Amino acid sequence: MTLMPQIKSAIKRVKTNEKARLANASQKAAMRTTVKKFETANAANAENTDALYKDAIRSVDMAASKGLIKANKAARDKSRLTKLNNAN
Repeated sequence: MTLMPQIKSAIKRVKTNEKARLANASQKAAMRTTVKKFETANAANAENTDALYKDAIRSVDMAASKGLIKANKAARDKSRLTKLNNAN
C-alpha cells in the first residue's frame, strides 16, 4: 500500500511523476524494440537492414536527448549497431 501525500502540490507531483514514468518506459521500450528488430534482421541477412539501422540509430538518439539513457551508452550502442551494419 502506497501512502498518498496530504499536501496539494505533493499530490500533483505524484501524478506528474507517474505520467512521466509511463512515458519514459514506453519510449525506452520502443528504443529496445527498434534495436532488436535491426539485430534480428541483420542476423537473418534481410534486405531492409539499412532502413532498420537508421530507425535504430534514430531511436537511440531520441532516448539520449530525452535523458532516458546516458550519452556514453548512446554512443556505445550506436557504435555497436554501426559495426553490425558494416559487417554485412
